Amino acid sequence: MHSLPFCESSDDNVISLVLIGKEELESWLELQTASVAAWVRSCGFTAAEGSVCLLPAALMDVASGPEAGEGLSAVLAGTGDDAGFWSCAGLTTQLPEGDYVLDSDLSVEEAESFALAWALGSYRFSRYKAGDPDGNKKTVRLVWPEDIDQPRVEALARAVFLTRDLVNTPANDMGPEELAAAARTLADSHGADYSEIVGDDLVAQNFPAIYEVGKASTRAPRLVDLKWGSSGPAITLVGKGVCFDTGGLDLKPASNMLLMKKDMGGAAHVLGLASAIMETGLSCRLRVLIPAVENAVAGNAFRPGDVINTRKGMTVEVGNTDAEGRLVLCDVLDLAASENPDVILDFATLTGAARVALGADLPALFSNSEDLAHRLRELSVQEEDEVWQLPLHRPYRKLLKSAVADINNISGGGFGGAITAALYLAEFVPDEIPWAHLDIMAWNASSRPGRPEGGEALGLRAAFALVEEMVGES
Repeated sequence: MHSLPFCESSDDNVISLVLIGKEELESWLELQTASVAAWVRSCGFTAAEGSVCLLPAALMDVASGPEAGEGLSAVLAGTGDDAGFWSCAGLTTQLPEGDYVLDSDLSVEEAESFALAWALGSYRFSRYKAGDPDGNKKTVRLVWPEDIDQPRVEALARAVFLTRDLVNTPANDMGPEELAAAARTLADSHGADYSEIVGDDLVAQNFPAIYEVGKASTRAPRLVDLKWGSSGPAITLVGKGVCFDTGGLDLKPASNMLLMKKDMGGAAHVLGLASAIMETGLSCRLRVLIPAVENAVAGNAFRPGDVINTRKGMTVEVGNTDAEGRLVLCDVLDLAASENPDVILDFATLTGAARVALGADLPALFSNSEDLAHRLRELSVQEEDEVWQLPLHRPYRKLLKSAVADINNISGGGFGGAITAALYLAEFVPDEIPWAHLDIMAWNASSRPGRPEGGEALGLRAAFALVEEMVGES
C-alpha cells in the first residue's frame, strides 16, 4: 500500500512552496529584499521546469542576524514556460524532508492538479527491493491546499498507483489467477459483486475464443466479472488481460518478449479506473470484464490457420497467433453489449502500429460514436491526460476478409494495423451502443518527473472525467 504524501495541518516549521514561471521570476524578485534577490540569482535559478531554489530561514530575516532561523523558510519551484500538470511532479524526490504549503496564487482547479501531480511523483515500485530502492527515507509532505476535492485527488492517485503496480509486477507473480485475485480484492474492498469463469467452463458457458488463446498455458484462462452500483448510467469497462504474451506459435523475437508482462495493461487500467469510480462513490452501474489469459506455446496451442468460434457466433481464421488480444476481447465485448449499457470503454495494449503512429504517450482512440470520441478527447486535454482519435475507417474492413471464415484476426496487408484491429473489435459491438477503444502503451520507457520507468496509466484520468460527466448529466 502506497501512502500519500500529504498532511492535514502544519506546525510552525512549515516551509513555503512558491511555484514560479520564467516570465514571473523577475517581477517576483523585484518584490524581495536585496539579499533574497541576490541569493536567488547567485544560485543560478531561472525558474526552468523542475528546478528548485532553497531559501534558508536566516536569509529571509537578515536584520535579525544569522541566528534568526534554522533550516528552510521557503522553496522556489520552477515551472518553466508553461505550468503544466507535470511541471512540478518531481518535487517529492527533490525537496529536503519537511512539510510544505503552497504559497502561490492558484485557482482551485490548478491547486488540485498540482496536488495530484505531487502525489504521483511519490510513486515507487519497491516490491522486489530490499529496503528503500533509492535509499530515500525522507518524509516530504504537502499541506492539503484549501478547497480542493481531496477525495478525488486521493482516489485518482491510488487508481494510478494500482495500475502501475499491476503492470510492473512480473508475470511469474501476475498470471491469470493473480490478476483475478487483484480484481477480487478490489471488489471485496468496495462491496462489489465478483465472479469468474475458469478453464473448461469457458467453453461450457460460450467463451470459446478466450479459451482457445489461453488453453496452452498451465495457468488456466478465466473471465473476471465485477459489478458495483445500482443506479445511474450503465458503464461497462473491458480490459485486455494477457498476463504474458509469447506470441504463441507465431513466436515473438526475444527482444519483443521482454516487456510482455505489460500485456495485461488494459486490465490494469480498468481495475484502476474502477477503483477510482467506487472510491469516490460515483452513482453509476459499473461492470468490469477482464479476459485473463497467458498466450503460451505447447502442443495444444492454437495454430495459424485454425478457425475458431466466438461468443457472437462469428468464425475467425487465425492469421497470426500473436494477434491474440483481439480474440480474447471479442468474446467479452459481445457479453458487454448484451446488457445494452450506456457506454463501453475498452483498454488494451493491442498494436505496435498505434505506437508507431502516436508514440508511447498518446493512446489511440477509436469509437463508433463521434460524440463520445469528441467528449473523451476534450476531457483528456482538460485533464492533461491526452488521447488522440484515429479513424475507424470502415472501407478497411475488407482487409480482414477470410476465404474460409467470417473474418480473419489480422489484415491482409501491412498498413493501418491499429485501425484494422479496432475494426475487428467493432464487429462485436452494435453501432447503437456508444463504444470507445483505447489502444495504449501502458509503459514509460524512461523516467521523467512523476512518471518513473515502468508501468503507466494512460487515458485513465480522462476516462474517469467522462464517467463523472455522465453521472452528472444523469
